[in-house]
Amino acid sequence: MFAAERRQLILEMVRANGAVSLRELARVVQTSEVTVRRDVRALEAEGLLDRRHGGAVLPGGFTRESGFPQKSHLATAEKTAIADLAAGFVEEGEAVVVGAGTTTQELARRLARVPGLTVVTNSLLVAQALAHANRVEVVMTGGTLRGSNYALVGSGAEQSLQGLRVSRAFLSGSGLTAERGLSTSNMLSASVDRALVQAAAEVVVLADHTKLGTDTMFQTVPTDVITRLVTDEPPAQDDRALTELQALADQGVQIAVAGPGAGSGPAGGEGGGP
Repeated sequence: MFAAERRQLILEMVRANGAVSLRELARVVQTSEVTVRRDVRALEAEGLLDRRHGGAVLPGGFTRESGFPQKSHLATAEKTAIADLAAGFVEEGEAVVVGAGTTTQELARRLARVPGLTVVTNSLLVAQALAHANRVEVVMTGGTLRGSNYALVGSGAEQSLQGLRVSRAFLSGSGLTAERGLSTSNMLSASVDRALVQAAAEVVVLADHTKLGTDTMFQTVPTDVITRLVTDEPPAQDDRALTELQALADQGVQIAVAGPGAGSGPAGGEGGGP
């Protein structure tokens, strides 16, 4: 593929998704991340996109939110590994809340095997993943359906969470920084996520490395409220993601890294730093 064709395809992917990792771009255009990084620099010089922490985003600062069909095809291997590791933190008989997102949907598929579990969620996709789990009770919030991510939002969702107390909340989002914590691009989604957090004794954030260092418009969980981050191993050359991981660890966030050698349970890959 010629450079011009490759760069046009990269530009189309970023326009369609809002934000795409270098790893994903390299996979789609069938070239190395080094070549893709060079293409991204050239497109940035033309003002067509911005480089961001191991990926590329639409120009103009904050990234916009992608719809579910686009998100479901991004970083799929990473999301699977993260979900495998995160499921190991859930014990038989627990009550947890699980927020909306493609990574939390992957987690829900694994939670279907945990007996005696109660899952509170505002996500139709999470509920669907657990619908046929005989030993798992699913409690859905009320609210208004937001079609782009199949989540219930609004005052109905928030009010239904009042007075609730569970052991853990599992949340995803659009971006995660040590400075602002977890954030998302939609105000209604952010508000419900904050209500989910208030119901939980611990907060576990599920975020692949492409979200590390990315800042979006609405803060959902401040860094000092995040108990644990479950993520994948950033590429060795992704200095920004690695720096962000260290900054999060320095602020007391427990880091659990999924991937080769990380193990399949809570102990695997966890430590005070990346």
